[in-house]
Amino acid sequence: MTQHRRRLTAWLLAGVVLAVVLTLYQADRTAVSEHAAAPGATGPATPSTTAPAPPSASASPTTSGPPSPTASPSGSEPPPTTPACTSPGTCGFPDASTTGPRIELERHDTGNMSVKQDGTVIKGWDIRGSLDIYADDVTVIDSRITSTNWWGINLRPGFSGLKVLHTTITAVPGKGPDNGGVNYAVSNMGGSSIEVGWCDISVFGNALSMGQGDLHDNYVHDIVAFRNQGGEWQHTDAVISGGGNKGRLTIRGNTLLNSTTVDKGATAAVGLFADTGVVSSVVVDGNWLAGGAYALYGGGPGATGIQVTNNVFSTQYHPAAGAYGAATAWNAAGAGNVWKGNRMSDGRPVEPPPAS
Repeated sequence: MTQHRRRLTAWLLAGVVLAVVLTLYQADRTAVSEHAAAPGATGPATPSTTAPAPPSASASPTTSGPPSPTASPSGSEPPPTTPACTSPGTCGFPDASTTGPRIELERHDTGNMSVKQDGTVIKGWDIRGSLDIYADDVTVIDSRITSTNWWGINLRPGFSGLKVLHTTITAVPGKGPDNGGVNYAVSNMGGSSIEVGWCDISVFGNALSMGQGDLHDNYVHDIVAFRNQGGEWQHTDAVISGGGNKGRLTIRGNTLLNSTTVDKGATAAVGLFADTGVVSSVVVDGNWLAGGAYALYGGGPGATGIQVTNNVFSTQYHPAAGAYGAATAWNAAGAGNVWKGNRMSDGRPVEPPPAS
């Protein structure tokens, strides 16, 4: 019995000694591993066999995407700045590269031609002359008109549906009937809307003349001043409306330049005048406007439903867009009149002019 107890005691002592030895050995292995992984340690580190932990949701912004907008001291993002525009084409407005015919043209010496067949389509013509429209639903597309008449294209009263698209309309300076001058590239004397789009228009004193229509994506430039038959300088406008219209006039996405000087008749890039009645229902949106006494005449007293929005008033001819300012004749109290989002080409906002 005594011998059995001695053996049991010996085994217990041996177990304790073995446990102590194993503990000391494990501590020594851990110290070696930590030394190898420490910065500046020499010798290869033992590769880990444990998969890396997923990144924490609270990781630094430099590794988890852009910083939050709320990181600014004020708790909100700074207001966006509006870049300056140096020219119409570089800022997305129409110019010679985006307007005019897209196909090769065939010369037609028409003289002053009258169109009297409904639904006529004139396409691919290089016209020496002008078009007088006495028909409905006429389309002039991918063509060029070089006129010495009062107009390039004229829609007569009682007719409708005219479309003038992707066409160059110009004249021969000094050869027109009004003391060598010419007045209207496109004139709408009809009683309904017409469409003029993607056209390159020059020389004519009042390039686009109408009370109603859809004028979009056009490039009007190089208006030529002239004295009328009374010996006075003819007023010049890239777009002109005399008021009294019953339909809507939409002027959107055009480049409208009036480089003539005030002493030679310059009036406006867009002139909305109450010459024949009250001006109403006009949208002037997203255009590049430059030149004139004022770049925009807004319809004057009584004008209603005039929306002037998102236009760029260019400083290319005058520091204030027009010789005397960006806009005038604005009826701020008129029903439905809206002035919003207009700016100078250098980025400054353009406030509505005082009521006239």
